[in-house]
Amino acid sequence: MTRVLCVAEKNDAAKNIAALLSRGTAQRTEGRSVYNKIYRFNCQFRGQDAQFAMTSVSGHLLNLEFPPAYRQWRQESIRELFEAPVQRNINQTMQGIEQTLVEQSRLAQVLILWTDCDREGEHIGAEIVHVCIRQNPRLDVYRARFSEITAPSVYRALQNVVRLDQRMVDAVDCRTELDLRIGAAFTRLQSLHLQTALPTLQDGVISYGSCQFPTLGFVVERYKSIKEFIPEPFWRLIGRHTRANQNVEFIWEKIRLFDRDVVNMFLQECREARGQAKVVNVREIPKSRWRPLPLDTVEFEKLVSRKLRISSKEGLASAERLYQKGFISYPRTETNIFPKDLQLGPLVECQGNSPDWGPFAVDIMQRGGPNPRNGRKTDEAHPPIHPLKAATRAEITRDWAVYELIVRHFLACVSRDATGKESTVEVVVADENFKATGLMIEDKGYLEVWKYDKWSDKILPKYRINEVLKDFDVTMNESRTTAPLLLSEADLIALMDKHGIGTDATHAEHIEKIQTRGYAQLNQERRFIPGFLGLALVDAYNEMGYEMSKPVLRSHLEAQLVEICNGTKTKAEVLQEQVRNYKTIFLTAENRIRVLSDILRRYLAQNPRPAR
Repeated sequence: MTRVLCVAEKNDAAKNIAALLSRGTAQRTEGRSVYNKIYRFNCQFRGQDAQFAMTSVSGHLLNLEFPPAYRQWRQESIRELFEAPVQRNINQTMQGIEQTLVEQSRLAQVLILWTDCDREGEHIGAEIVHVCIRQNPRLDVYRARFSEITAPSVYRALQNVVRLDQRMVDAVDCRTELDLRIGAAFTRLQSLHLQTALPTLQDGVISYGSCQFPTLGFVVERYKSIKEFIPEPFWRLIGRHTRANQNVEFIWEKIRLFDRDVVNMFLQECREARGQAKVVNVREIPKSRWRPLPLDTVEFEKLVSRKLRISSKEGLASAERLYQKGFISYPRTETNIFPKDLQLGPLVECQGNSPDWGPFAVDIMQRGGPNPRNGRKTDEAHPPIHPLKAATRAEITRDWAVYELIVRHFLACVSRDATGKESTVEVVVADENFKATGLMIEDKGYLEVWKYDKWSDKILPKYRINEVLKDFDVTMNESRTTAPLLLSEADLIALMDKHGIGTDATHAEHIEKIQTRGYAQLNQERRFIPGFLGLALVDAYNEMGYEMSKPVLRSHLEAQLVEICNGTKTKAEVLQEQVRNYKTIFLTAENRIRVLSDILRRYLAQNPRPAR
């Protein structure tokens, strides 16, 4: 009988996949790691009975490192890191997992990888193969592709196993090697210089990362635009009228002007009309508020930050746990279109007993079933994030808020738009036009379930066309332009996505890093404020002539990684070009590194610290 070794990315995934493939009969045994069990069962593979052993890793098994000769931090040898050899070694915390894989590989004829179906999962799969093949070169290696841990999905994946995608592996290899070389070189350069120039930083590591730096750049750019902002006074006219005990405010057609005398002239003309305004237009038009698009990872990250007020990293970790337990689909996806063959009806029906949103789910089915508003993005790999089965608070206490958001979003996007009527009244006073608008909601639609947004009625009293209003009051209001707000995490994710900084799977990691390094922090309003060190780093490279905090360099690399995946570029070509570009910048920075300490001294001499 064929022996099949299956390896998932996490223990929870292994446990649940084994339970589904074995129909609940899998027997658990201990592995060499206390956190990664082995689940044994019999199942068919390619039409034949087979003995399965399902185990797991805990993320990446291998670390990419320089050999010991290059690990000492010496100023004179930093530039060598751009050409130094690199090697992959087992992560010290993964030795028990490695031992399990070695022992189980000896007994198997087939290896099936059940890691997450994205670039990073493909690379983790290659690391598993590296360990297993070294022990048993005769292993026949396959890859299972799936987007959710449900019985239909895992059986379909087992019946349609494929080979590992080496181009995806090469893309991650390329990015990892570049991050190691670039990060090590610039980190050592910055750290050694500042430790010498500023004794207070003697023990500090001033890290550089080609994703974290443009992430910091967005924060600094917004902070500086606020700091340099000069408010300008402006004036506007406001029309007011009272009818049926309701105060109605009319907006001036010219909105605002920056010349007080000119606005005052218009005000005097209006006052000469002695409070008379003529209604020149009254209309009602249908108004819709569109239901949301199916949920991709970037939108999910923004929503958990804005609506749940938790970090995107916390939100993704929660979603990962829900996925591994089979409650939701794979949470790392660039797709906002539901596949045509995905049966949405049963997914809606299974939510019908919920005391929180059950009646809304039932109503969807009674109105003809799910009717999603689809977007235009697809990664051709994973569907949008959606719930797979109903759950109670008691089942997933820790992750309930994230599960609830995903379910409510799914039900909202497959339901119907909110609809109403927008009423508009336009009046003329001394040739100046004013307009008031109101809204009457007729059907709250998806807003019945999507509790995180509101659409409020603002009902206008009745006006008639050609009616003359004899008590229409016009006043002049003075105000000032205001600076933009500091970036929230949702704003930052949107900028990273727009400029190709990182991927939907790594945004949260880069945002966390600029905080743990002390380059930026969240203020009380959960908006990012740069620290002096973050400001100095950005300013220094700008002064050296390289805008390293701009997204151009990293977004170019991300585009080239896609080309590796598509087969239009090779790993070697991209590595050569990127290493050459960054080494050129490094040599300039090495010669002018004193700029960094000079700028940081100036910031440290300031009082107070950047406003929070």
